[in-house]
Amino acid sequence: MIKTGLVTVLYKSDSVLEGFFKSIAAQTYRNYILYLIDNSASEASYELIKKISEQYPVTACRHIKSDGNIGVAAGNNTGIHAALADGCTHVLLLNNDIEVEDSYAIDKLVSLCGQGESMIAPKIFYYDTRRLWMAGGYMDNWRALGVHYGYGKKDSPKYNVGKYISYAPTCFMIISKEIFEKVGLMDEKYFAYYDDTDFVLRATRAGFKLYYEPSVSILHKVSSSGGGDLSAFYIYYSNRNKIYFIRKNLKGFKRFFAISYTLTARIFFWLKFNKAQKRELVRGLKDGFKMQVTK
Repeated sequence: MIKTGLVTVLYKSDSVLEGFFKSIAAQTYRNYILYLIDNSASEASYELIKKISEQYPVTACRHIKSDGNIGVAAGNNTGIHAALADGCTHVLLLNNDIEVEDSYAIDKLVSLCGQGESMIAPKIFYYDTRRLWMAGGYMDNWRALGVHYGYGKKDSPKYNVGKYISYAPTCFMIISKEIFEKVGLMDEKYFAYYDDTDFVLRATRAGFKLYYEPSVSILHKVSSSGGGDLSAFYIYYSNRNKIYFIRKNLKGFKRFFAISYTLTARIFFWLKFNKAQKRELVRGLKDGFKMQVTK
């Protein structure tokens, strides 16, 4: 029987937790444990979680308090370790800034796992506009970029075909324990951003298939805790980690091209950034080249 660990990393997530708990509590699938890895634990957040979980009761929940903000990658690893130790056969990595549209969503994913799929991602919409955020995707190694099909577009029948894909983010992805056993967990050096791209690439290179299931859809409140694409946090880590990702995963001319493309593209960002943003961009790129590569 499939037992699933639902792993989510909390960081200043209070504003989205009610919608998150409501979605999970409404699921028809019940053989799960929800792991809340709390990177910003406080008495106030603890009381809020207690109150919301009483209003929207889930099957089982473990609130694990981190020693400060250890990052998304390390937070996910903490939850994955706990889930596997508790006998879970699968792990559903999910952001808490999502809401699930249908009560059968996890049931559907688990059913597909029972039919042999080892890694599955759903269709993802923007929460506010209901436009597509991702309807499957592919890994563009030349640009070192995970590309989303349908990004920013209205939904249409062409996005309703289930298929194998080479990339999807892990903001809602179910993964069999065999993948973790073979390729390892998240590379914690990323801290945040590109950690999931790295993991999915390692898994697909190891021969595991990633399936896109469009009958399951979620709503994503993008960047609700990271500050958005123009925040200092995002600018620093996204650029640092992209350089690290390229150095770690690409070789030969692809590596040369990806680094050249990235640095050239950053000139245009640098020109429109303010002084503080420029500083974070340069710092991120420099640190990306300094990081020791972990294979």
